[in-house]
Amino acid sequence: MEAITKKEVFKNAESYREEIVNDLQVKEYQIQVGDILTTYLEGGEGTPFVLLHGPGESAIWWMRVIPHLVKNFNVIVPDLPGHGSSGSAKEKLTKDIVLDWLDAFLYKTCSKPPVLIGHVVGGAIAASYAIQAGEKVKQLVLVDSLGLSSFRPAPRFAYQFLRFMINPTEKSYLRFLPHCIYDLKGLISSIGIYWPSFLAYNLACAQHPEKKAAAKGIMSAMSGKIPDGELAKIDIPVTLIWGRHDKANDLKVAFKASKKYGWALRIIEDARDDPKLEKPEEFVQVVESMMAKPVLEKQEP
Repeated sequence: MEAITKKEVFKNAESYREEIVNDLQVKEYQIQVGDILTTYLEGGEGTPFVLLHGPGESAIWWMRVIPHLVKNFNVIVPDLPGHGSSGSAKEKLTKDIVLDWLDAFLYKTCSKPPVLIGHVVGGAIAASYAIQAGEKVKQLVLVDSLGLSSFRPAPRFAYQFLRFMINPTEKSYLRFLPHCIYDLKGLISSIGIYWPSFLAYNLACAQHPEKKAAAKGIMSAMSGKIPDGELAKIDIPVTLIWGRHDKANDLKVAFKASKKYGWALRIIEDARDDPKLEKPEEFVQVVESMMAKPVLEKQEP
């Protein structure tokens, strides 16, 4: 019997993704963006909302907010280069390659300036792009975002993250997730019948050599602190959304950025670094109120 390659295992894992995507009121597309075959989800009408996921993740990590947002907006959710079902760049990922990819992707998919919503490294990508994009972006939402400070996660977070990256098994993943998710049992219950598919697809991505390399590459390219002078150039409305109990990117980072740049800040209670997944209703409420009134009052610690 021939050995089954990891690429073949991942191809089989696409069925887990399909189970989730089929119920999200979106369709899945593929387009060529430069040398990167890019997979994305799209649904709804209105103002374009482009959602950028975190490192080692994929478009399905927005699964709990997509059904709400497509009711009022044109929601576009790509898999980042080398992530999910997107192909990898021919060269090692750099900041310029990632930002050029995003620029070309937006040109091909958005008929007017979008609202960019970026989570963790997706936030760093969105912020970096907004600095140079000018009127190409309508508003910016940074969710527990990298790029606003040096990346200094809590020691236990870093330890479990490294253990999972070295040996991405279900056991190491379930040990790591509580450092990202405030109430993992509650999340599993909320996701319900989709949890096994969500877990299996994420593990397949983590175990795939090219996708594992892409996650490391995009973190290396985009996780550094963006200079204060560059962030100050962003002249569109910016909203920060942060989980109260973030162990990867402390809430103090958000307070400092909010005060320094005058950006609105909303804190999601009972969440760590992924409020869109843990608290989708609260997350969507913030986004919808942001669209109704771009400048939100800041919350106190």
